[in-house]
Amino acid sequence: MIKDQLEKLYKYAEEHTTPESKNLYELNRKTNLEVAIPQMISGHLQGAFLKFMSQSIRPNNILEIGTYTSYSAICMASGLQKGGKLVTIDNNKYLEDIQKEFIEKENLTEHIELHLGNALEIIPKLPYTFDLAFIDADKINYTNYYDAIIDKMPVGATIIADNVLYESEVLDPSSASKNGRALASFNQKIQEDVRVENMLLPLRDGLMLIRKL
Repeated sequence: MIKDQLEKLYKYAEEHTTPESKNLYELNRKTNLEVAIPQMISGHLQGAFLKFMSQSIRPNNILEIGTYTSYSAICMASGLQKGGKLVTIDNNKYLEDIQKEFIEKENLTEHIELHLGNALEIIPKLPYTFDLAFIDADKINYTNYYDAIIDKMPVGATIIADNVLYESEVLDPSSASKNGRALASFNQKIQEDVRVENMLLPLRDGLMLIRKL
C-alpha cells in the first residue's frame, strides 16, 4: 500500500514538472530499451532537479563522476556560464556512442568533456576548479571521490551525491550490503565534516546536497 502510494505521488510529481525535452525523452527511451540496468538513468524528475540546481548556481565548471548515457550531464550543462565546461567521467566504453549521439543532438559537444577511465586517477590531473559536482558512480568509492574533489571546489560550491539512501539499506548498516554500508559511512562522514553544510533529500533513492563553507 505504501509503495503504491509513493509510486502515485512520484508520477504526480512528474506530471507537475516541466516536461523533458524531445531529445531527453528519446535518450530516456533508448536507455530503457537498449542499455543494461536502465534504472541507473537520472530520468525526468531527478534530471529536472539537476537542471534546476545548475541553472540556479550558474557554474563556470561542473564535474560529474558517472556519465552513464549522459542524461544528467545534458541536464546540468544547461546551467553553465558562457564558455563553461562540464567534465564527466565514466569507465564504460560501450556507452560512448550513446553519450556522443545525444550530446551532439543538444549542441553541447564543445561544452561537455568526456573522459573514459578511473575517476580517482583522472580527477587530480584536471586543470579546473568546479562550482558544481555530481557523484553517481560506484558506491564503494563515494568517500574517495568526495575527498578527491572537495579541494578542487571554492567556498560556496555544491556537491550532489546520488543513491545515498540505497533502497533504505542505510537505516540498518549492520544488515546492509557492502554498498549500503559504504553509503551509510559516506552520509556520516558528510554529517560530521565541518567544512560543509548538507541536506539529505529523499528524492528517488536519496540525494545528498553538500555546500562548501
